Amino acid sequence: MDQAGAPDDTGCHILHIDMDAFYASVELRDRPQIAAQPVVVAHTGGRGVVLSANYIARGFGVRSAMPVTRAQRLCPHAVFISPRHDVYGAVSREVMAIFKAVTPEVEPLSLDEAFLDVSGAVRRLGPPAAIGSQIRRQVHGQLGITCSVGIATSKFVAKLASVHCKPDGLLVIPAGRVLDFLHPLPVSALWGVGERTGKVLARLGLRTVADLANAPLDTLERELGRGSAAHLSALAWGRDERRVTTGVQEKSIGAEETFATDIGDPDVIRRELLRLAGRTARGLRSSGYVAKTISVKLRRADFSTITRSRTLTEPTDVAQKIYATACDLYAGSGYDRGVQLRLVGVRVAGLSAASAAGTQLALGERADAWRQAEGAMDKITSRFGSGALRPGSLVTPDHSEDDRRS
Repeated sequence: MDQAGAPDDTGCHILHIDMDAFYASVELRDRPQIAAQPVVVAHTGGRGVVLSANYIARGFGVRSAMPVTRAQRLCPHAVFISPRHDVYGAVSREVMAIFKAVTPEVEPLSLDEAFLDVSGAVRRLGPPAAIGSQIRRQVHGQLGITCSVGIATSKFVAKLASVHCKPDGLLVIPAGRVLDFLHPLPVSALWGVGERTGKVLARLGLRTVADLANAPLDTLERELGRGSAAHLSALAWGRDERRVTTGVQEKSIGAEETFATDIGDPDVIRRELLRLAGRTARGLRSSGYVAKTISVKLRRADFSTITRSRTLTEPTDVAQKIYATACDLYAGSGYDRGVQLRLVGVRVAGLSAASAAGTQLALGERADAWRQAEGAMDKITSRFGSGALRPGSLVTPDHSEDDRRS
């Protein structure tokens, strides 16, 4: 719910907007018949983890990143839904388009959240709280999902505000009330306070943000180091000078899969590499990038993990090129001799804008043919879903391969 009355949003130009239980909300939008039930989005194999849970499921203790087996114990009557990453990506692009229609000053943090600096939009659209309310209405009206909006003078406080008004809320932290909001919070609310730092602060008797703010700086420096002490002390006093940064280029794009049971068959591993190469290539094309460096990640049954990388002479966004390189890297690892693997991944880095690449890919005309074919596949899968079209080698009569993946 919005705050009662007109909040004092003077100078509060930073918005943090976060979709509520994003994956689960998209699934509930498309399946309104289960809206009153606990819903969990996850691969339900033995090693799957929860990707998203609606607020009914969260009431039973289900949380993101929790093993699916535990979620099933906590909430056995929940509806478990396999993720549809292509759909979530499409909805995310629509969300970001709504944000960018308000202001070009948008800093995406993930598919479902972003910072906005609306200082340049106030004259056109009204005060920050009115802009936040308008965005909430638009997201719900156009996309059928809800979001929460935190509004403050800084990124740190705006993000905390959005957390505190979830789900489907809007919270303004007035410039003059920042410390009133911050100081009662536990120290774990501060960016940079993880398990280890939390234990150090607890040993010092510092449990609230106010405790930390009033602690001698030399004590913090002695226990945490100068940099961490200065960072946490500044946040505890509400100081965060970081600006909203637009046009931040992704450093890498990739996909990985954990098998429900360990796999040692090289043919199965190579088919999985093909599937992951396809997902990665689609991610490149939808983002407008090409990549020069291709990596594979291989995790054995004992959790030991290796990565192997190769930098190409020319950048690519073609799945077949990524796949061929990934297979070479897999073969070069020696793990193609029956080594049992629990996880494989494909990732690309060295990204540059496809429009500016201006290169002739190494496969020449054949690469162009592949690119055209894959572009046509993109159009089909964007309309009919990722399962509508796939390479023939990924089609198994009994779908047993899909059952092995979590």
